[in-house]
Amino acid sequence: MRYGSKTALAAVLLALVAAACGASEPGGTGGDGGQTTLTVYSGREKDLVQPLFEKFEAANPSIKLAVRYGDSAELAAQMLEEGGNSPADVFFAQDAGALGAVANGLANLDQEILSSVPEAFRSDAGKWVGISGRARVVVHNTDSVKPADLPASIEGFTDPKWKGKIGWAPTNGSFQAFVTGLRVLKGDEAARTWLRGIKANDPVVYPKNTPIVEAAAAGEIQVGFVNHYYLLRLKKEQPAMKAANHFFKGGDPGALVNVAGAGILSTSKSKAAASTFVKYLLSAEAQQFFATETFEYPLATGVEASADLPKLSALEPPDLDLSKLSDLEATLTMLRDEGIL
Repeated sequence: MRYGSKTALAAVLLALVAAACGASEPGGTGGDGGQTTLTVYSGREKDLVQPLFEKFEAANPSIKLAVRYGDSAELAAQMLEEGGNSPADVFFAQDAGALGAVANGLANLDQEILSSVPEAFRSDAGKWVGISGRARVVVHNTDSVKPADLPASIEGFTDPKWKGKIGWAPTNGSFQAFVTGLRVLKGDEAARTWLRGIKANDPVVYPKNTPIVEAAAAGEIQVGFVNHYYLLRLKKEQPAMKAANHFFKGGDPGALVNVAGAGILSTSKSKAAASTFVKYLLSAEAQQFFATETFEYPLATGVEASADLPKLSALEPPDLDLSKLSDLEATLTMLRDEGIL
């Protein structure tokens, strides 16, 4: 083939380059077969969400997920350090506080995404959206503690009668988010007073929530501060466990409903693929996964939670803007100052 001019030759070369790269989203990372590689920083544990991520890839063969797993707060700190050079496209965090901490680096989400969930479970600024809900509860041994024995508020556990009977996990992100919520709702001094009162009651320290629930069921402790779904997961295998969840009422700080949520980084060069991923997390298939596999509250309209849970609309959480849970550093400082961390 002959070309009549240098201009025509240049045009053909550009066309060939475009054909070679065109299957990859502009700015995205091309993979085999023109796939877009989407980098996800996930604060959700691999064992928990990998099956869901595999379902997404099967349904969207043009998108490949490159997932970096870790603690949500640590991933948020990493993104802040990386700044505009972060390779992340999507941040899938375990709690709203971590999302709030990096909100200035998140893009505005499509209204279609935001309107999928109730206003209380998304960023007021449109930067992140809740994917699933997790309620704070007190798990208790059903032989030694009846619901009538429990205080009306989480603050009541500072009573000396609970000495040696409480389990908690101060290093757990969900517990730290609760303490942040307590600070926002009641003030730092009230939060500090509560922490001191619980510490004075010699609580048993656990590394995370699951062993707290197991200890309560075994009678090693009488009550524990956890998220609601751990008991349901364990009861799936051990339905006779002698433990039950207690949900506080009346907007008590102990009734906080936090979210696992997602945001798209403003520096992402694959925003269309990232938006597809977030929309999938809010799809009926993904929301049903959270309802039946992890026993969290699905937040997208039209999907019901497990029948073993009170309806989300029946819960009475405190009136709290979840974006305000971003002040984690002050909470960690308080926990260290009180000798709890």
